[in-house]
Amino acid sequence: QVQLVESGGGLVQPGGSLRLSCTGSGVIFSISNMGWYRQAPGKERELVAGITSGGSTNYADSVKGRFTISRDNYKNTVYLQMNSLKPEDTAVYFCYTKRSVYDYWGQGTQVTVSS
Repeated sequence: QVQLVESGGGLVQPGGSLRLSCTGSGVIFSISNMGWYRQAPGKERELVAGITSGGSTNYADSVKGRFTISRDNYKNTVYLQMNSLKPEDTAVYFCYTKRSVYDYWGQGTQVTVSS
């Protein structure tokens, strides 16, 4: 079975940094496209950053220049480095991948940016 487990969320002040991690089982990250999504209360889930099996990346305009997605295929882990955090970044962050025609999501990790 495919399982994705996120970690690294927490409470941080505006301007601070966090690094989220997503470790997978039942899926080989080196041949998989991966993504980070987030969902704030009352809002739709949105794509934050994506990385292909070939290493190409893309970002939402709202986080471009502040967030960086990366992967470590040996550890079967994908990271999201979040810098210069803003209150509007507050959300539950989810790891995502697709195997065959099926979508797989992690359980989510809470990120709260507040003073």
